[in-house]
Amino acid sequence: MTTFDERRVFDTLTEAGDAADRTEARNGLRHVVSLSMTKLADGLINPKLVLTWLAGALGAPAAVTGLLVPIREAGALLPQMLLAGPVQGMAHRKWAWVLGSLGQGIAAAGMVAVALTLEGRAAGLALCALLALLALSRSAASVSYKDVLGKTVRKTRRGSVTGTAASVASVGVLVFALLLMSGLLETVAAVALAIGLASILWLVAGALFSRLEEEASAEAGEAPVIDLAPWREDAQFRRFVYARGALTATALAPPYIVLLEGEGGALQALGALVLASAAASFVSSYVWGRLADRSSRQVLVLAGFAGGAAMALAALAGALGWAATAWVAPLVLFGLMVAYHGVRQGRSTYLVDMAPEDARARYAALANTLIGGLLLLTGAFGGALAFVGPVAALAGFAVLSALGGVLALGLKEVERAG
Repeated sequence: MTTFDERRVFDTLTEAGDAADRTEARNGLRHVVSLSMTKLADGLINPKLVLTWLAGALGAPAAVTGLLVPIREAGALLPQMLLAGPVQGMAHRKWAWVLGSLGQGIAAAGMVAVALTLEGRAAGLALCALLALLALSRSAASVSYKDVLGKTVRKTRRGSVTGTAASVASVGVLVFALLLMSGLLETVAAVALAIGLASILWLVAGALFSRLEEEASAEAGEAPVIDLAPWREDAQFRRFVYARGALTATALAPPYIVLLEGEGGALQALGALVLASAAASFVSSYVWGRLADRSSRQVLVLAGFAGGAAMALAALAGALGWAATAWVAPLVLFGLMVAYHGVRQGRSTYLVDMAPEDARARYAALANTLIGGLLLLTGAFGGALAFVGPVAALAGFAVLSALGGVLALGLKEVERAG
């Protein structure tokens, strides 16, 4: 009977070789499995698709439904500066991630109850409240994760770990997207079942992550509630925030590409968006992750320019009337989502490898809080251009993405340093 060899599997994923001991290998695989489950859960509960459709199906007012995406995006990023101090003061920061995952699972379970028992305005407001809890829980998980990853997995394999998880999860999201587009999930009960599965995934992921072998942090104790030192003292951090802020265009542009296709069922159009994202993640996330282990700076540069090219092509197709052709918008959308996943892998790996070991939580929290604000500004920029039309919005986003690539060119290489 053959035994499971963690080091061999970890080496296959990361090419760590003899540099990784069994503890790091076990931790790395726990990261992969836990992240795979939470990323799949994210796809199953996507506010842009699932919760928006569910709120509409339950008869929630449009004004309430329109709050879902802003609550999710801002709620997951803006609180992180306030959470950084308490997380920095923890000896074992994995518990912040565990609590965040459990909180998301509880919030998702509450959404299932809402779907099965409430209607109208009450259902919409309840979904908004539960989504706020989910976003706050996600914020706690996010602010702690990069620090825990940096403590338990060494440089040159962190990107492979997160990239593998994204690719594994994308398979499940791909199946979910196909079910959405097929019409099999057009009942409230079926969508509630998908959200229930997301709840279970978050709860199990939290339990698994609690078994991570994390050494106590020597600097645990009192930490400032709000710490702006990285912004004041680290020029590379400031440049990274500017670059990442410009690259948020890759996250905001996809709905405008869908709009180029013209009128159609909202569920089917957003199902196509999920399908394109899942397929792009499946074919690119692991590759981006491996490239990020060599140079996350180059990944940001390539993703920025690729995203700019995809959005410029989309704008051109819209201006020339090509977008009405059945295959044009999905193909361009796929290319953009490949770039988007490159941005995700590059910025995550770069921040972990750039930040001082004793300040990762503070760096991550401040970066995410600032990006939350920049995301709102970028969204307002795109929204203003959208008054002219989706072509104008896409052209503006293309410029921003290319600018992000240019800014990333000036970043230092961090993977081989230290």
